[in-house]
Amino acid sequence: MIPIEWLYDANARIQPYINITPLTYDPDLNLYLKWENQQITRSFKVRGAINKVLSLQSWEIMQGLVTSSAGNHGLGVALAGRITNSVVTVFVPEDAPKNKIKSIQELGAIIKCIPGGYHHAENEALEYAKNTKSTWISPYNDVQVIAGQGTIGIEIIDTQPELIDATWIVPVGGGGLISGIGIFLNHQVNLSTEKIFTRKPNLIGVQSDASSFMYHYYYSGNQDGIIEFPSLADGLAGEVEHGSLTVPIIKKYVQSILLVTEDDIINSIKYAWKKYNQYIEGSAATALAAVLTGKIKSKPAVIIVTGGNIDRELHYKITGGS
Repeated sequence: MIPIEWLYDANARIQPYINITPLTYDPDLNLYLKWENQQITRSFKVRGAINKVLSLQSWEIMQGLVTSSAGNHGLGVALAGRITNSVVTVFVPEDAPKNKIKSIQELGAIIKCIPGGYHHAENEALEYAKNTKSTWISPYNDVQVIAGQGTIGIEIIDTQPELIDATWIVPVGGGGLISGIGIFLNHQVNLSTEKIFTRKPNLIGVQSDASSFMYHYYYSGNQDGIIEFPSLADGLAGEVEHGSLTVPIIKKYVQSILLVTEDDIINSIKYAWKKYNQYIEGSAATALAAVLTGKIKSKPAVIIVTGGNIDRELHYKITGGS
């Protein structure tokens, strides 16, 4: 689907612009945590965004970059726009976190707030890109975005090669991150067994039951009739683009997708602050929630702490500041 060489090319391409984030071990939970909340934009999304933009032709960059985002992908594209001196326009839903919108604007991007949920912002952004002949940068439905996100797997295995046999737990929205990691892990599994397609990697996706579009896509083949509710995991919310190439990749490489509740997410944000002294946002907390609620039986486990762009007032309200 996506050659493994593209992930290694992405890894080399983005290295000058990103942080190599810490990987730490919690012996109490038998858990490795990859702290992408310590990434340069406080989110993993910058990996895919920068890789995509740096892989474009110069004329594509000059036409301007357009994307839709609940916040973190927009931050990544805005930073890529600054690196390439390109005009960036980010469409966000009207309820996108204000702290993320402010950070995007501080990087010089133009913000367009769209009434309704994320899928409304995405539809408006696609139409705008078409009408203005700007270059569309998908948050997940793009081979170079997926390849960039998969570089997290390269970093982890370079540090701890034995984790190829661990259970990997990844927050999932549109599926770009889990697709990239799935491609990388499958390649590593095949190398370690010297056989093709011997088994799927131990790869599990997690999202909130308040916005379970990919969950239903995975198990029923469609996302029709899903009722969405407000979620702290705003980065995972919204419908999956129809025909997204992430769907077949996920079905091929992911063993299961789990749902956690909003209360589970709140408890995980508290836990990360009190035990690790780390700010994590709701989307990132879903993976930790799957561990803390006992849904993950196979250990050791690896979780991707995908971001830390949580509003500080909200964080204080959740944790009590202690």
